[in-house]
Amino acid sequence: MNNTHLHLVVNHLPIIFPIVGIIILLIGILSKSEITNRNAYIIFILGAFASIAAMATGENAEEAIEKISGISENMIKTHEETSELFAGLSYVLGGFSLISLFGSYKNFAVTKYFPFIVSIFAIVVLFFAQKVGTSGGEIRHTEIRSGVTFQNDNQTEKNTENDFKKSDEDND
Repeated sequence: MNNTHLHLVVNHLPIIFPIVGIIILLIGILSKSEITNRNAYIIFILGAFASIAAMATGENAEEAIEKISGISENMIKTHEETSELFAGLSYVLGGFSLISLFGSYKNFAVTKYFPFIVSIFAIVVLFFAQKVGTSGGEIRHTEIRSGVTFQNDNQTEKNTENDFKKSDEDND
């Protein structure tokens, strides 16, 4: 396993953990279960650690992939910048989840608001997770880049919603 493969293995975890954490936290909020909320906090903390792993493997993956012809330096730079912002937000979410977990065990009165605050911040983190995932995928997956043209039978279609609608009309 090389550095690029290792990055591809761990880079999905920082995106998946907040998704799972939000689902569990919503279940905890709706069921008023403090134990379920604690489990969500632990998942957000794990997501922060997964972000550390993804960032640690990203630099070596960048060095390896830059040598491949057809790879855009600008796309790598965009991915790197968005991942740094996302990682920072993941660390903050993990830190706040750690505080929430501690407060939950100590039964502080203010902890009843923590699940709501954490869930709102986790949704913000997920917004940036989507940006990181897309920018990383665009490096090697040309089919998800905006403005890419596809060859479909005898007709070239632009990857926009209107052109897809037009092709659907042509097929009818």
